[in-house]
Amino acid sequence: MGWLYLWHLRWQDLSVSNQKPTRILVIGGGYVGMYAAFRLQKKLRSTEAQITVVDPQPHMTYKPFLPEAAAGYIEPRHVVVPLRRVLRQCKVVTARVDRVNHAVRRAWLTTSDGHTSTIDYDILVMSPGSIARTLPVPGLAEQGISFQTVGEAIYLRNHVLSRLDTASTTEDAELRKRLLTFMVVGGGYAGIEVLAELEDMARYALRYHPELEPAEMRWVLVEATARVMPEVSHKLGVYTVEQLTERGIQVFLETRVETMTDGKVRLSDGTEFETGTIVWTAGVKANPMLAKTDLPLDARGRVRCTTALQVAGLAGAYSAGDCAGVPDLSKLEEDPNATCSPSAQHAVRQAKVLADNVVAGIRGKQVTQYEHKYVGSVASLGLYKGVADVFGIKLRGPLAWFMHRTYHLSRMPTFNRKVRVLIDWTEALVLRREVVALGQINDPKAEFDRAAAS
Repeated sequence: MGWLYLWHLRWQDLSVSNQKPTRILVIGGGYVGMYAAFRLQKKLRSTEAQITVVDPQPHMTYKPFLPEAAAGYIEPRHVVVPLRRVLRQCKVVTARVDRVNHAVRRAWLTTSDGHTSTIDYDILVMSPGSIARTLPVPGLAEQGISFQTVGEAIYLRNHVLSRLDTASTTEDAELRKRLLTFMVVGGGYAGIEVLAELEDMARYALRYHPELEPAEMRWVLVEATARVMPEVSHKLGVYTVEQLTERGIQVFLETRVETMTDGKVRLSDGTEFETGTIVWTAGVKANPMLAKTDLPLDARGRVRCTTALQVAGLAGAYSAGDCAGVPDLSKLEEDPNATCSPSAQHAVRQAKVLADNVVAGIRGKQVTQYEHKYVGSVASLGLYKGVADVFGIKLRGPLAWFMHRTYHLSRMPTFNRKVRVLIDWTEALVLRREVVALGQINDPKAEFDRAAAS
């Protein structure tokens, strides 16, 4: 019987080798794209599939560590994962996808140098992620700083530290006040963590600016709803606001920004002030490139999906993450129209199910449904400060902060990046973090251009 089984396996391999490999196109190299492609390359033989990953950036960014990168605890290069290093059995194309026509199974691409090309495929994995959700607030485009990429994290760090440098040298009281006023719009995870980490960093940096007093700094958080971090319990949300307030941070709830033209901010409650730093973290929206596809979209511009992460009504198309409207089976009893929220937890878990379903489709097996079980949430509020709500257990302070770091370190892709982040933390603890602004990074050719012009 053993030789019959071996002959059967050999026959299967020969039958597969006689077929052309299935061409899988993964659009987006973020959470869903990278994790799905990584799982696909492990599960599929080269004779079964050829996997191509397309993204404008050659790396995946682990966004939960962006606040710590901005605060100087982690080297920015260590919060990104090179796609070509991880996806060794995939073809990685650094380009922007301009259009997709699934009816003919083709995508149109443009590289950074303007070169255009097309890619034909058999199976599509649509995962371009999301972009910052903006509102028609006067002055936002000119004054706002988003917090979605590692480049923005580096820019924001240099920007805040440069405000301290300039404020410590000016004699103009009004300019000094404006420079030392910092505002964050949006009280979700991103807003709370970047606010807490930057305030912590700036307070630490003041020891090198004897001309400045901590009381001169003004940090403001503006949130349109009645609470911050809706992912955690109401009690922990209240605790978070209390902790921020104790640090002198002003928190405006149920308040909107009406204008920020030229840095002159007016809030919906009538409060007015001037600031030179406005960080915009008021949510995300699906990548607008989805409008240039023939995939079905919902009212929020996301790809309509089934619980198996297949694009509704289309064969050979899958989607997940922030760009996908996936039914949330855990909430269907409360709301039949509930969909999964745009979070890293959903994206990572959906990527696994999506990859398994792609493999099942290729091999003619049954697909599985995505059902999320809420594990909990953790958030950092600065060094040794945090909140956690895990399996119903609510923690605060240093233990929650330690849990935040431990959880995200465990989720950081690749052993290489885990080690590098751990070394960064150790160095910052032993040698203290660096608080110097490298403003030249924002315009590295400025000095050369001036020299050439003279």
